[in-house]
Amino acid sequence: MSAFLRKHAWVIGLAVLLAVLLGITKAIQPGFGASGLESLARAALPFAFATAGMAVVVIVGGIDLSVASMMAVCAVTAAVLMERMAGVPALMIVLGVGLAMGLINGALIVLTRVPDIVVTLAMLFVWEGVALLILESPGGNTADWLERATRGFVGIDLLPKPFVIMAICIALVWVPIRRSKLGLSIYAVGSDEMAAFRSGVPVGWTKVAAYGICGLFCAMGGLSLAALTGIGEPVPGPYLMASVAAVVLGGVVLGGGKGGLLGPIIAVFILRIIRTILTLMAVDPNVTTIVEGVIMVGVVMLGTALTLRGRRS
Repeated sequence: MSAFLRKHAWVIGLAVLLAVLLGITKAIQPGFGASGLESLARAALPFAFATAGMAVVVIVGGIDLSVASMMAVCAVTAAVLMERMAGVPALMIVLGVGLAMGLINGALIVLTRVPDIVVTLAMLFVWEGVALLILESPGGNTADWLERATRGFVGIDLLPKPFVIMAICIALVWVPIRRSKLGLSIYAVGSDEMAAFRSGVPVGWTKVAAYGICGLFCAMGGLSLAALTGIGEPVPGPYLMASVAAVVLGGVVLGGGKGGLLGPIIAVFILRIIRTILTLMAVDPNVTTIVEGVIMVGVVMLGTALTLRGRRS
């Protein structure tokens, strides 16, 4: 038990912090209950998928600055397709589009050997342009069943549907991969690329696969955006910095090779509940944005400092 606690101390600490913040929210707003949890889960849903995708590429030792743009492409694609065909085929096409975009990002990084931050920054504008080509302005329509799937509760009033969807989708993708040879390769490449190469790990294919997984999670994020709004929004939302901050706060090392997805997902809820607390305290929305930005920058700077310190030691 003590070994388990030491190994997962950071994640357990995040869970305790989240519980404390929920308690503070309840103290500030006694009426905060099941409906408040459901609203929190809905707000966190697209952030969680963006964070899951970002976590995978950070673990492999990279970063993807185009996550928000890929989500926008998938959101508008879903909104356009669901006006013309049944929801399930459209959903599968959107997942394929997200996977393809991620694979393209990874392939460009591996083949050109240009730093991932440069490639994905360029692809941010490419995918943003693609989203605007599909829909010049917010529009389209999503299937009713997709919208209903992100509202309400499953069974009891303390289990919001968005949380269940988030847990199932992320687990279905990541758990099998984490326990497979690909998962071991992702961690090996992130820990030491040269050592992984000398051990026979296909470094290039592993990186491409990691970015493909990121694109798949971004497709889920785009679908959740379309489900929450009922339309497709071609302009990327504020998911890039938020996902990086949640990844670092969740215990994933920016240099790669360490961390998981549970911590970053808990961190997403921590960042969202902080915004809720500031809103309940009637803090000016502009000040709330400043506070969120300071927290995100502080978390990223701390993570970078810890990474550099680890490399020096």
